[in-house]
Amino acid sequence: MIEERVMDFIQNPKRNSVSKADALDESVIGLKLFDTPLIGYADAADALFERFKTDPEITGGRFMQPLEWLHDAHTVVSIFMPYSREIKSGNRRDMITPSNEWLHARYEGQKLVNELSRYLIDELTKRGYQCVAPGIDDRFKSFLGTGTSEKKGHVNSDYGSNWSERHVAFVAGLGTFGLSKGLITRKGIAGRFTSIITDLKHEPSHRDYQDIYEYCTMCGVCVRNCPAGAITLERGKDHTLCADYLDGMLEAFHPRYGCGKCQVKVPCQDGIPKKRRK
Repeated sequence: MIEERVMDFIQNPKRNSVSKADALDESVIGLKLFDTPLIGYADAADALFERFKTDPEITGGRFMQPLEWLHDAHTVVSIFMPYSREIKSGNRRDMITPSNEWLHARYEGQKLVNELSRYLIDELTKRGYQCVAPGIDDRFKSFLGTGTSEKKGHVNSDYGSNWSERHVAFVAGLGTFGLSKGLITRKGIAGRFTSIITDLKHEPSHRDYQDIYEYCTMCGVCVRNCPAGAITLERGKDHTLCADYLDGMLEAFHPRYGCGKCQVKVPCQDGIPKKRRK
């Protein structure tokens, strides 16, 4: 039922495209935002959620488990919305600033993801199920940090949230993390996530991996792509440098912003990269 509702929603071209009223220029009118989504399921009581809550390196140690969001929860539904080919191609043209295509994907695309979350809540509620989408719930909190960059001689600090769509997708079998902290799925790393916690019972998806970075080859292409210099092979992603750069993009393109250079022109752009031979 959930798969059918998601597909019906996203295959509506009036929803899944840039309108003339929103378009930054004529070239992006009618631009398709997302390709066919991936859907995974996790047991709300999966032991990994307890690990996320207790590990200070994950979401800043503030993660709320599914049963804290919804006491009678059985299932967590994770949905990956991969960006369309046009979105990714547009952002490959200039590897310094986000393309208009990417700006729309990040801004109008997130609005569409939120609409999908509300739609699924309505559909499940009509059928008598309890549900909550943490990403749009009033209890959701993100902590944007007050620390400065390690490259500036200080330690990154206080970045996190009480729910992480990427970590939830990891539990639901959708993929593993990359060096840039994006999640690599079988449809690549470029896209948006949402999730629904519900008391509907569904068999958990199989996880064909063990390690949190199993799909990443550590090739370092995202390191070279990052215009902020925020990614290194040694330390991964420096959230302060990334956030500072995004603040600059928001100032330049308000209300839109974005970057995404670590998600294009990389081996994991469209799928799981092949492992390098040792």
